[in-house]
Amino acid sequence: MRSRLSLALLIAALMTTAFAHQAAAAGRYDEQIQKDVDKYLQSKKEFQEIKATTDDQIVTITGSVNLYIDKMNLEKKVRRIKNVDGVRNHVTVQSNVSDDQLRQTLADKLRYDRVGYGNVFNALGVAVKDGVVTLTGNVRDYPARDSAVAIAETTPGTRDVFDEIEVAPTSIFDDELRLKLYRAIYGQPSLQKYAMDPQKPIRIVVNNGRVTLYGVVNNAMDKQIAGTQANSVPGVFNVDNQLLVANEQVK
Repeated sequence: MRSRLSLALLIAALMTTAFAHQAAAAGRYDEQIQKDVDKYLQSKKEFQEIKATTDDQIVTITGSVNLYIDKMNLEKKVRRIKNVDGVRNHVTVQSNVSDDQLRQTLADKLRYDRVGYGNVFNALGVAVKDGVVTLTGNVRDYPARDSAVAIAETTPGTRDVFDEIEVAPTSIFDDELRLKLYRAIYGQPSLQKYAMDPQKPIRIVVNNGRVTLYGVVNNAMDKQIAGTQANSVPGVFNVDNQLLVANEQVK
């Protein structure tokens, strides 16, 4: 019994010593980390309102910035400072933009995003609550998703961003269908007027041969024609026509 008790006491003593050494080692870097962080903050005008403290190689940053992207970039920069083990990011984003205004601004930007890079094959949605932006929808590739997220992060009024965008799987078959669908829909004489608009009002989402049409058209006839044209393309499994008609009340 005495030998077991002695062993337990020895282990406890060793553990206490080890923890003490670890704490001392961590604390040894705190002063230099703090200097490096302060130097960086003072060098950037967008971070003049930011304060930082360092404890056991963990940096806590507080204060406010004008853009959400500034908050995220600051955290990334601090994490890269030598000997920093972690960052507690308590920085807030200043905003006097209403949720409705922010949502409308983002919706307008997203509609015209990726013009010339196949924006017709992306369909995005945006919701805003208390400055927190949630991006939804479907895009053709990861650059399209990253571009949408970047727009949200750099728009004044955004306090945080949740990315719920789905990226279509890579598929040569789907890529061929996209081109055929584009020609069938936008090449149809009564729908050619929509091809003139760079925002591409009729969005064509393809996933494993399944097609969904999003966007807004002028009248019910155009919606019907777009759906018929999509269904006429060989290789399409099914078409979900989600097109909305302008000035028509959503039920």
